[in-house]
Amino acid sequence: MKIVLPEKVDYIINELIEHGYEAYAVGGCIRDSILGREPEDWDITTSANPQEVKKIFRRTIDTGIIHGTVTVMLEKEGYEVTTYRIDGEYEDNRRPKSVAFTADLVEDLKRRDFTINAMAYNREKGLVDVFGGLSDLQKGIIRCVGSAVERFEEDALRILRAIRFSAQLGFDIEEETLKAVKEKVKNLEAISAERIRVELNKLILSPNPDKLVEAYKAGITKIVLPEFDAMMETEQRNPHHIYSVGIHAIKAVEQVGRDFSSRLKDMDTKEVLPDLEILKTENDLTPKEILVLRWTMLLHDVGKPGSKTTDQGEDHFYGHPEKGAEVSKTILRRLKFDNETIELVTRLIRWHDYRFTLTPQGMRRGINKAGTDIMDLLFEVKIADSLAQSPATWAEKLMNIKEAKRLYQEIKAKNECVNLKNLEVNGKDLILIGLKPGKSMGEILDRLLMQVLEDPSLNNKEALLELAKEYITD
Repeated sequence: MKIVLPEKVDYIINELIEHGYEAYAVGGCIRDSILGREPEDWDITTSANPQEVKKIFRRTIDTGIIHGTVTVMLEKEGYEVTTYRIDGEYEDNRRPKSVAFTADLVEDLKRRDFTINAMAYNREKGLVDVFGGLSDLQKGIIRCVGSAVERFEEDALRILRAIRFSAQLGFDIEEETLKAVKEKVKNLEAISAERIRVELNKLILSPNPDKLVEAYKAGITKIVLPEFDAMMETEQRNPHHIYSVGIHAIKAVEQVGRDFSSRLKDMDTKEVLPDLEILKTENDLTPKEILVLRWTMLLHDVGKPGSKTTDQGEDHFYGHPEKGAEVSKTILRRLKFDNETIELVTRLIRWHDYRFTLTPQGMRRGINKAGTDIMDLLFEVKIADSLAQSPATWAEKLMNIKEAKRLYQEIKAKNECVNLKNLEVNGKDLILIGLKPGKSMGEILDRLLMQVLEDPSLNNKEALLELAKEYITD
């Protein structure tokens, strides 16, 4: 098998070989190359120790020299070169107590997590695959190198990585590996929130976020995202839904970032076809926005298990958006997300079920409540939420979203005032007509804004100051 290595990777490998050492590209870059995917980065492994690597190349950085890693700088690009190594004893299910360098490539490959990540390649020797990684790629399975129990005892994060790789690649987890996942899942309790967050992000951003259901069945989410277990176990018996809360959330996650044509394939309700332009995203979503939207859809109904009531055989979830915003904030803080992501996700969850009054006045009031900065994302949330519900409800809900978007776009085009920032008077103007600073000033500004939301033509300084004078004398 021939793999085309990037020019600089090939150069580093050949320099090491010419100086009498072994060297290979290794790991995920080989896996992705075989699959026809673009590798995110290229890792190089070698029999040369770090000091020997540093002597060969002019510019290097001691990235993790204790563990054998040196970054070789070629122009402005860095490539990690790591000495073959044998990991010492693992004491905390996270990292080895020590590492020992070795001259044997196979010993280095033995310590890796999965067979598909334990292949190496250079032009001279070709593919080195001593654990059947190529066969597993062809079969579409995730299998540990050697004993799965031992691999998961060494680093428990590999348990979550198994699910994540299966989601990214659309692979199944091999039977013995899955058995070991279930046996050792409690070891995940030793893993930091930051490492768990990285894996969960990759999973829900993958083409197969429904693999989170397999994580639930294997007991993984009970450790890393217990709120999802409650969602999976909460049924929704009402005309709007055909799935449990958890499955509905996964179906909604799957809708985020999909193009127009792929959404059409899911639509069996023929009567809505003429109006499906609503499913087009206004602007290309950034990677950050897709991450925010996918977490929003995963957690948008996380408040339902705690707010469920049943009346005459029909389930209701009163107040679940507010409850969900609170619970999601707790989850995202626990996973050490940045404040911006937490704020965006929780706001979108709080307003995901808001029903816009489909008049210009009602729409302006809705925009004022939710905030102009999240409106485009909120429409994406509403579309994803609707398409994850009963197909019998799609037509009405999509038509309502379409009308809301039309009204919103008109309001934007006319630059109508929807918040205090765009109001033509401010506190300084009110002081000039005799109002003293204090609580009453804020109340009067709010009253003026409410008037403008009803009648945008009132948003001029003269008219607003006349109204303000009336309020002052009230």
